[in-house]
Amino acid sequence: MTGTTLDDYTDRYARRVRGMTASEIRALFAVASRPEVVSLAGGAPYIAALPLDAVGEMLGRLGSEHGVSTLQYGIGQGTLELRERICEVMALSGIDGRCGASPEDVVVTVGGQQALDLVARLFLDPGDVVLAEGPTYVGALGVFQAAQAQVCHVPMDADGLIPEALEAAIAEQARAGRRAKFLYTIPTYQNPAGVTLTDERRERVLDICERAGLLVVEDDPYGQLGFDGEAPAPLRARRRDGVFYLSTFSKTFAPGLRVGWILAPHAVRDKLVIASEAQILCPSAFAQATVTTYLSTMPWREQLKTYREVYRERRDALLDALTDLMPAGTTWTRPEGGLFVWASLPEGLDAKAMMPRAIAARVAYVPGTGFYADGSGGGNMRLNFSFPPPERIREGVRRLAGVMEQEMAMQQVFGTVSGNPIRRRGQAGADTPGPDLA
Repeated sequence: MTGTTLDDYTDRYARRVRGMTASEIRALFAVASRPEVVSLAGGAPYIAALPLDAVGEMLGRLGSEHGVSTLQYGIGQGTLELRERICEVMALSGIDGRCGASPEDVVVTVGGQQALDLVARLFLDPGDVVLAEGPTYVGALGVFQAAQAQVCHVPMDADGLIPEALEAAIAEQARAGRRAKFLYTIPTYQNPAGVTLTDERRERVLDICERAGLLVVEDDPYGQLGFDGEAPAPLRARRRDGVFYLSTFSKTFAPGLRVGWILAPHAVRDKLVIASEAQILCPSAFAQATVTTYLSTMPWREQLKTYREVYRERRDALLDALTDLMPAGTTWTRPEGGLFVWASLPEGLDAKAMMPRAIAARVAYVPGTGFYADGSGGGNMRLNFSFPPPERIREGVRRLAGVMEQEMAMQQVFGTVSGNPIRRRGQAGADTPGPDLA
């Protein structure tokens, strides 16, 4: 071996480790958590909206009255009591017994992230192809990268995934002699773009995947956090076969508990349990009991309404601030739910190159490059509105706009600062994504 390295184990790692890189979001946490920084970067729910006194009393009772069971090992699939409550939660979105939803086919996971990892372990071999929206959830990209899979992005627009682009991507893989293993999609209040797949497109996407024999992995962490009416029915509520439904309590209750789930086709359920047991033996009995008790004894449906109201107010604060303060040439999405807005920068600006100056101005965001497998998206940024209060959101946008104006002034003097100008369509404040989503 030639050269030097700070890691003495470089030549001993498995091949799958070679491509592993730190998440753009995780790398920001240490800086963004400083109190003087307005963070529009993370995706943290506003936990202070919970009735924390009541939750604390509930946790105390679980430990003192049921500690013998809740502090013990459990079963790999998760407790039946929680799986029954999960089915009640899914029924609110239309995933019920009529479309084959059953506690027997639910597997409890350690958050939505383990659910993704289990699906990847079951279906992906090195070199396999995954189709995913572009941009897509950075945590999913990390899972697919660890599985040594190739991600092919399918474009979106303001109505979500473009069916014609999906057909083209499937055909392109076929011409190359490859067959994609599954479509990974966040159809409702997508992370990071904030857009929602329309009813009509949902049916077309399902038809395309069915004809191509393509499995669908539907990730739905945000579906119950809509602000402007009910969200379209999930894909799993429309088709039973070939659709894996993943969700989590991290956005609607508490991410610290790390409780999620998969609703899988019956034939796959046992393999998911075996894979989960190989990873973790069993999900936390205490965390499961906490979620079960919360869903059984507390007004969680009213809590969902509280979250929606809080997040609607904060979304509106962000959209108003963007409209009032952003320089000309900036565009952004207008989410109907969820936690995120996707912004496209004026011509020639690069969100990743601009980040150090933004941090110096005490504002944080996530550059768009973190949401593409190939590192594109430099002309975009993801902005979160769930955690900061409205006045902090506006201050953060004011600081960010100032940084962008300085970058544009430098560009006028020295030319394109990013070295990779991205052409844009649309007017400032348009409620449609930039061409990265079209």
